Amino acid sequence: MDASHTQQETRAARESGTERFDYLITGAGMAADTAARGIREIDATGSIGILGAEDDEPYARPPLSKLLWLNPDAKLDDFFTGTAEATGAQVRTGTTVTGIDRENRRVSTADGQQIGYGKLLLATGAEPNRFDAPQHPHILTYRTAEDYRRLRELTRTHREFVLLGGGYIGAELAAVLSQEDVSVHLIIPETTLGDAKFPADLAVQYQALLTDAGVQVSGGHRAERADVDGDRIRVRLDDGTDVEGDVLILGLGATPRTELAEAAGLELADGGVRVDEQLRTSDPHIWAAGDIASYPDVILGRTRVEHKDNALQMGTTAGRSMASGGERYAHTPYFYSLVNGTRWEAVGTLDSTLETLEDDLGDGRRVVYYLDADRRPVGVLLWKVEDAVDAAREVLAAPPADPEQLRGRIG
Repeated sequence: MDASHTQQETRAARESGTERFDYLITGAGMAADTAARGIREIDATGSIGILGAEDDEPYARPPLSKLLWLNPDAKLDDFFTGTAEATGAQVRTGTTVTGIDRENRRVSTADGQQIGYGKLLLATGAEPNRFDAPQHPHILTYRTAEDYRRLRELTRTHREFVLLGGGYIGAELAAVLSQEDVSVHLIIPETTLGDAKFPADLAVQYQALLTDAGVQVSGGHRAERADVDGDRIRVRLDDGTDVEGDVLILGLGATPRTELAEAAGLELADGGVRVDEQLRTSDPHIWAAGDIASYPDVILGRTRVEHKDNALQMGTTAGRSMASGGERYAHTPYFYSLVNGTRWEAVGTLDSTLETLEDDLGDGRRVVYYLDADRRPVGVLLWKVEDAVDAAREVLAAPPADPEQLRGRIG
């Protein structure tokens, strides 16, 4: 069958309301891309539909706050995944799914479509947290390719940037913007950047990576509101002081998009959608992957992870599971960040209120173990330590009886 005939059939099906895919994926991020590829590993011919609310096709998100700023030769187009070409999936951008009819196995969209499915994957990701600020072209959250385009243009025309939030996005954006010809003021609720997850001295080092590059960091403050006064944006802090700038970026974390699952009556857990080891939800015809999926990790127990490694690996497993019914998710994901040349990686829980045991490897390289109330390691931080994620997983899976024996296990 030629392509024009296929397109005509697709249009006819959409117009008649009878359109159906063997595999339908809501969300068009990294998990959707690898899920489509996972399906194709097992099922070479089943129809795949991907519905994404953004106007862009699937792409890798981490470069938005890292490589696209650090490498002058990097271009956004380099990070689009080519999902449709690689898998034959129909990718529909600008399409928001508004409801799931579980009984009839179909979804509805904001533009009035009714699309049937044999099996459905929820890979809807997370929504940036908002703030009491007016709608304004110089006030933005930061999560999408379009956000990157907007911010890149703003760095060419404006000079004073205010950032709210000291999480991954806030720290990484402050770092890359400090290398542009702009001033950066980072406002964080923690006393010191990273002190909720790092030991105190490492948090001091972490913040110095920014302040040494010229970033002004105001710790121990929360923003209460933002107002626009002409070309200026004024942020009122909780101590009554104001911070002004030309551009305001909200890096206040994100909330999993679980509205579809909740409205459909699917079981929820950990702020996300509860899935089993095959990533199947409480409905046997619906799977979930990525930021929204609360899953039984083989090492960590039930958890939910909002990071690249999890999205990629979980998407692949979900696709295979949908196509075969037998694939299990046995991967324990890691996460990482890169701030002004310093890279750290981690597996498990980073919580500075836990007991920690440290192993100094020299040259600024450190391994930090986070211990629970039973003194069992539940997290490992690899500070400037490369190629050690698998070793960290092994420690968490089979820790020694005496925590002191953790020293020397990595690096």
